[in-house]
Amino acid sequence: MIFSEISVGNAAGSILAQTMRHVDWTVHKGHCLSAQDCSAFEGAGIQTIFAATLEDGDVREDKAAHQIANATAGANVSLTAAHTGRCNLRSENAGLVRIDSDTINRLNAVHESITIATLSDYTMVNPGQTIATIKIIPFAVSADVLNRVLDLIIGLGLPIVVRPFIGLSVAIINTTLPSLKDSVIAKTTNLTNRRIANLGGRVQEVFSCRHNEPDVSNAVTSVIANKPDLIVIVGASVTVDRRDVVPAGIVHAGGDIEHYGMPVDPGNLMLLAHFNKTPILVLPGCARSPKLNGIDWVLERFAAGLFVTSSDISALGVGGLLVDSPARPLPRDRAVQDDISGVGVPPISAIVLAAGQSRRMGLVNKLLEVIDGVPLIRRTVEAVQASKVGNIVVVTGHESEAVKTALSGLNVVFINNTNFEQGLSTSLDAGLAALSSADSGVVVCLGDMPQIKPSHINALIDQFDPKQGRAIGVPVHLGKRGNPILWARRFFEAMTDISGDVGARHLIGMNADLVYEVEFEDTAVLTDLDTPEQWSDFKKGRVL
Repeated sequence: MIFSEISVGNAAGSILAQTMRHVDWTVHKGHCLSAQDCSAFEGAGIQTIFAATLEDGDVREDKAAHQIANATAGANVSLTAAHTGRCNLRSENAGLVRIDSDTINRLNAVHESITIATLSDYTMVNPGQTIATIKIIPFAVSADVLNRVLDLIIGLGLPIVVRPFIGLSVAIINTTLPSLKDSVIAKTTNLTNRRIANLGGRVQEVFSCRHNEPDVSNAVTSVIANKPDLIVIVGASVTVDRRDVVPAGIVHAGGDIEHYGMPVDPGNLMLLAHFNKTPILVLPGCARSPKLNGIDWVLERFAAGLFVTSSDISALGVGGLLVDSPARPLPRDRAVQDDISGVGVPPISAIVLAAGQSRRMGLVNKLLEVIDGVPLIRRTVEAVQASKVGNIVVVTGHESEAVKTALSGLNVVFINNTNFEQGLSTSLDAGLAALSSADSGVVVCLGDMPQIKPSHINALIDQFDPKQGRAIGVPVHLGKRGNPILWARRFFEAMTDISGDVGARHLIGMNADLVYEVEFEDTAVLTDLDTPEQWSDFKKGRVL
């Protein structure tokens, strides 16, 4: 591929290396120029452009990305369409992704023009979730480089597969002591049941016995007769040694201890045993908490039909310090997945943030300022209401009654954020809590956007397709990102974890492969009014 300054008259078929903007059009870099494009350049007085010309044997970025993605995708993995040199791999099932890290490392070492980024091995995934992305860095790669990568995959085998959850059947044994409250046992049983259900499994039996060796032995013998896939034992007292009560009872019943202890914190005091081919998992004390701990990792592997060995447990130490780890980006208990109906995309709602104190406006509440006889907040909400969104949640706080009055007669749901003084994140949290479980996404809109129109919101919705990698819709004007932003449901929990006077924009950077930008010619998506000076400038030269 050759980069050079090219005469517009000879540029058809070359690849534009720099985005070109004109009052009437925009041509993005990476675009293969047509004769019509070149005519538009000439009409704008442009004589030369900087562009790339393919050499013999070069393969365009999208074609190369798709071929590599297709070659790396194993069982239960599907592909998105390639775009701008990127092709994503998605999980077709709930399960665990298995990544051959050695193969991925060798593929990434072939040439700097080809990159493969994946989730970590054994990451739990949901249907439609992105598990890997292939990105071709330049506009094209040589056929030689591409073939070296493809041949390496053929020689090493498929490096990316998903092991779906098998519908694990589980027997739970609770041991009891007089000092242990029945309520604690019931709570732990319910929590364990939920953990298993979130992995697609079911509890077929719950058995209780006294915390002594003979009774544990009898309990194991009793539940094994029903042939569960897994036995989980919750001891009234945490196991502190291989010779403690619970492991001694397992051995007495005829079982074998596979491994005691785990290099994961919390989760250190786990014990793994077997009765013939049936695994037995003795839970540590942290299993009484819903927070992520080592036992979740082990349960996930069993739920995916994997055989867990002593060496598997010992290998969990790197990354096993979970005490201060953030929540995983796609938690197990997410109740609704993106587009699980199989028929189009489920409804999209809107949250309009209208709780702020307008501090930079002095004593004036900017949302109640009038433009052409209409309060600013009403102009914004009416535009949202005229779009394709379903329900609209308006989060109020400062001067909530006056804001409600300004919106009287509109079909919206009001949520009053009593913690609005603690920052924007509290309003976002309040709005998300009011959404329907059927919503596949939400448009988060600022209340002070005087020029926003239904067409802006509809354009975001029209391109929204989480299963194809378009899960965060961001409006753009001349390369600058604005508002409102459309978020897929998968990000709701991460958004509720935000604190302070900040929004969720950092999640855009963390999930760049799921962002799609929608270009707008007008400045409406960049225009909000925060200060008296901005109001004055807007009223002098606004375009309404």
